[in-house]
Amino acid sequence: MENPVPPPTTGPGPRRRDRHGRGMRGPVAPPQVPLSASRAEVFADLVQDSVERLERRWPQLAEIDFLVLEVPQPGSAPDGGGWSDDAVPLGGTVSAGRGRPARVVIYRRPVEIRTKSRDERAVLVHEVVVEQVAELLGLTPETVDPGYGEE
Repeated sequence: MENPVPPPTTGPGPRRRDRHGRGMRGPVAPPQVPLSASRAEVFADLVQDSVERLERRWPQLAEIDFLVLEVPQPGSAPDGGGWSDDAVPLGGTVSAGRGRPARVVIYRRPVEIRTKSRDERAVLVHEVVVEQVAELLGLTPETVDPGYGEE
């Protein structure tokens, strides 16, 4: 008995279609679409937007490093102890050291847990950045940003 189906041919080029004939899968969304940005990237953009807003009023902020970390480290409380369940920080500051600029740290996961929408998250991120900058500069948050607490 002859085989009516010829064997598949394997050519020198790459495979052009998948086995169901629908073509190879492409990316879900092009890179310029917000869908392709991770939550961490979106959060870092929110922090950067907040910093840029403040730098217009306070040019000396260009000398401060702004960092985004996932969560605070267990032994990183200012008093040297651990964080309690009631007081998980949203951000922190590190004073300037020898050859190292001052730093403002924003913790992504605690902020995300406390917000439901992107707009709420943007407001909370800005408030945390303002509070940490105020602490670092020794000022009140209202002095750093006159619109603090109004949104």
